Amino acid sequence: VEVVMPNGELRDVTAWSTADAIKAGVGMVHQHFMLVQTLTVAENVVLGREPVRGAMLDVARAVNDVKRIGEQYGLRVEPSRLVGELSVGEAQRVEILKTLFRGARILILDEPTAVLSPLEVKELWDVLRRVREDGATIVLITHKLDEVMDISDRITVMRQGETVARLEAREATPESIARAMVGRDVALRTRSEERGSGAEASSILAPRSSLSVSDLVVMNRGLRAVDGISLTVAPGEILGIAGVEGNGQTELIEAIAGLRPVESGTINIGGHDVTNASVRERTEVGLAHIPEDRHRRGLVLDYSIADNLILGDQHRYGRGARAAW
Repeated sequence: VEVVMPNGELRDVTAWSTADAIKAGVGMVHQHFMLVQTLTVAENVVLGREPVRGAMLDVARAVNDVKRIGEQYGLRVEPSRLVGELSVGEAQRVEILKTLFRGARILILDEPTAVLSPLEVKELWDVLRRVREDGATIVLITHKLDEVMDISDRITVMRQGETVARLEAREATPESIARAMVGRDVALRTRSEERGSGAEASSILAPRSSLSVSDLVVMNRGLRAVDGISLTVAPGEILGIAGVEGNGQTELIEAIAGLRPVESGTINIGGHDVTNASVRERTEVGLAHIPEDRHRRGLVLDYSIADNLILGDQHRYGRGARAAW
């Protein structure tokens, strides 16, 4: 296998190791982050290439290096924070910082937007455009056609391990990309079936699915992350919560789900006051929580799909005193 490097050199990479790739300027941002949760942002970024003073890690230099690279490429993240405390979007910035710190000139991103919000995707594109303008080569692996059209210069479509199309982004269409992906014409827009009215939906879902939050206050590190929030979601209704990352959305959701204590205020689900209820009690009255980081908070990766599906309800599948695993 031969690769054309950013300097135009043709290099045989058939027998490359990870160390060889890093040394040659190749950086990989995995879909599932490769970070040490108990280390700080700066410690993760410099891991393996630690600046030292004598025999000790030069923490000040590491922090300054991370700040410098972050400011250069618009990757906002506090170097002294623990990675385990970061949001998904912030953790991804750390992964990109790691590759840039190592001098990567070929940056490969595997499904980088899988767990990002639309705002975080826009911020990621801004970063990638800065990196591209700095002369780096970027390989973006994704199945989302709108992202391919939005950020790419050239598009390569693979099917069953083979390249089936090479397209210029300015000439490609979602239809042409989809056709190459599946080998036939694809209807990207379909007419959905008529759904029931809001009244019908309410009659099906009520009363268990109604949610109300009143004057909710939630603390984080001694500060009010949620300051007197009130909201009501009626049966059959969808409520969207918008805001720039780090403005209390995570703490609000965790408080409603029972994962974070409430300082004051009330949470009511389907007529039940669950302000101080356990996670199981909230589940029993109809609440479900899908976390932003499904690997760290949503799944046990060593378990089967069946085992994951019954987690939290395994007591319902017991045989005698043991769950039927």
